[in-house]
Amino acid sequence: MFVKFTDSSVSLVKNWLPDPFVFAVILTFVVFIAAIPLTQSSPMDLVTAWYGGFWSILSFAMQMALVLVTGTILATTDVFKKYLSKLAGFSKTPGQAILLVSFVALVASFINWGFGLVIGAIFAREVAHKVKGVHYPLLIASAYVGFLIWHAGFSGSIPLTIASSTGLAEITNGALTQAIPTSETIFSSYNLIIVAILVLTLPFILKFMHPSKENTIEVDTRLFEAEIVETLDKNNMTPAQKLENSKWINRALGVLGYSFIFSYFIENGFALNLNIINFIFLFTAIILHGTPIKVVRAVADASKNVGGILLQFPFYAGIMGLMKFMGPDGVSLAGYISQGFVNISTVNTFPLFTFLSAGVVNFFVPSGGGQWVVQAPIMMPAAIELGVDTARTAMAIAWGDAWTNMIQPFWALPLLGIAKLGARDIMGYCLVILVYSGIVISLGLVFL
Repeated sequence: MFVKFTDSSVSLVKNWLPDPFVFAVILTFVVFIAAIPLTQSSPMDLVTAWYGGFWSILSFAMQMALVLVTGTILATTDVFKKYLSKLAGFSKTPGQAILLVSFVALVASFINWGFGLVIGAIFAREVAHKVKGVHYPLLIASAYVGFLIWHAGFSGSIPLTIASSTGLAEITNGALTQAIPTSETIFSSYNLIIVAILVLTLPFILKFMHPSKENTIEVDTRLFEAEIVETLDKNNMTPAQKLENSKWINRALGVLGYSFIFSYFIENGFALNLNIINFIFLFTAIILHGTPIKVVRAVADASKNVGGILLQFPFYAGIMGLMKFMGPDGVSLAGYISQGFVNISTVNTFPLFTFLSAGVVNFFVPSGGGQWVVQAPIMMPAAIELGVDTARTAMAIAWGDAWTNMIQPFWALPLLGIAKLGARDIMGYCLVILVYSGIVISLGLVFL
């Protein structure tokens, strides 16, 4: 029965899930059409709101493009591949490969979402090279599944936001006036139990999805073959070529970059964000590649895969603009969805419906910070009115935001770029994970 369900999910996604860009365009028109009657706004008002959001996450789009590029150029260094290969050597069979990649991705994502997203993809690539007979699309899906628990971990934007009282009352319509410590959110017993169940069970569920030998698609190693570059005669190099191949330039850059990295961790502890992750990846790659021209060539090769991010992120920013736009009555489409779930909730079901509403909103606002901005003003006052724990409500939003990432290709783009696969290749397996994890999270939020 499980095999049939997995096969049906894979077939469904391959037949019906369009290219991620087409998916984003369809979402744009769905939101636009729905917003006209629900916000009582004119089409031109909504076009203006759409454009207003279109360029709102350019800096974030650049960060995500650099996640892909810096992660890829680090993965192509000889030293990094050597140590990844040793770690990958712990898996000898396809089943062990799936278990190892999914476990590493889950733990890494709990530590930091950006770190987990890149490391999972890079490690999966190396394991695919090492282990014969492993189904490559499932292996990459196993790497992406780690992203399911990011918002319950150390880099969860919602629990970290409410851990500070700055601007909290304004965002929550006065519902929260004091900070909620992470001991009540990330480190609460119910959250840690949900995380533990998922970390311990998801690798085995993914292992059971592995297809038969005749249906297995192994990695095409030609996808990752670097362009062969002619070796220069060191005795006949021009001054310019000598600079391009100077190891001292990279070493000096490495000293400069790591001076800041050490200083950052001394001052901030292990507080990772996208900027410092990209900075670490970039300057580590600069050191390990050895010469400037090798870095340039590695970046040129890695940059071929950033097109999806550059094209699609502005469209999702436009969708966010539509979702947050308030009509003449002060109602936004995101608010309308959230309020609908509030209206059918009781004190016992409120965490569940908060989680489900967040999952729906995440389709259109696939950003933890953006999700909090549009849902907190509605869900947090409702929690207080019903007498529901506000910390649990915030974590229900966080879990919902992470949950439907399993079938929302937005966050998979950097990983797919590194793996050189399409969304249809992995989302069928992620759909199975969506169903299973939805049950686990729902039960945990309601009963734990």
